[in-house]
Amino acid sequence: MDKFESIRAFTQVVNAGGFAAAAREMGLSRSQVNKLVIALENELGVQLLHRSTRVVTPTETGLAFHERCVEILASLEEAERSMTQLQAEPRGRLRINAPMSFGTMHLAPALADFLVRYPDLNVQLTLNDRFIDPIEEGFDVTVRIAKPQASASLIAHPLTTVQRVLCAAPTYLKTYGTPTHPDELQHHSCLHYGQLAVENHWTLIGPDIEQTISVNGVLCSNNGEVLRDAAVRGLGITLLPTFIVGQELQQGTLHVVLPDYHPPELSISAIYPVNRHLSTKVRLLVEFLQERFGNQSNLHL
Repeated sequence: MDKFESIRAFTQVVNAGGFAAAAREMGLSRSQVNKLVIALENELGVQLLHRSTRVVTPTETGLAFHERCVEILASLEEAERSMTQLQAEPRGRLRINAPMSFGTMHLAPALADFLVRYPDLNVQLTLNDRFIDPIEEGFDVTVRIAKPQASASLIAHPLTTVQRVLCAAPTYLKTYGTPTHPDELQHHSCLHYGQLAVENHWTLIGPDIEQTISVNGVLCSNNGEVLRDAAVRGLGITLLPTFIVGQELQQGTLHVVLPDYHPPELSISAIYPVNRHLSTKVRLLVEFLQERFGNQSNLHL
């Protein structure tokens, strides 16, 4: 027995009020529809329909079963429609949120290539460094740099990991000396991410210990590029992702400080609401970003 075909036949008979009308809707003969419904009743071991010469009505059990069948068939149709959409070219608007520095330096060029590949898409990219709620603010995809967090309402796909380093300009190190232990950072100008009104700490993992150091300096900011530029000018030691300072380290305008001590790595993830998991444009964007940033050399690491 084709159970789904029998369920469709039974549902159509109830909806149409009879076998003849249901047969016309399904393009089958009346006897074929009747056989499908009888097979379903035999399978379930219950009577689903009251049959008379003039009218067909569902039994009490049949009425309850009909409600469930309608839900099942609607879900099946939605799944089939989604699979068809997965094969289609993506189109429409895609709202994306990302951190400022990563967005300007790396995500924006990647999205330009993505739009060349899928020209029927329209992307709205919003950059900021505050922690946003993707669902409340209506974003399709959010790129987040943080420790991964579990959420029942959001799906997270890792793109890559973020390495961070302590670094400073050669001129600063020549003038104030190069620290050899994390405890010495308390006596240096440390350019930190955050606010002046908040006590700032750096956590560093060494060869045999993890420790947290309280730091202060002449400048703090919620933007990594600001801290990088200040460090290049010799204003202090900063702790930043290598995707921000990679070129400066290669060029020698910044030097790594305390190379045997490093902060915990972070994860770059693409996050989207669970109701977007069948969206073609979201799926393709996430796959593109995984391909683009899975190779960390694209981040100047």
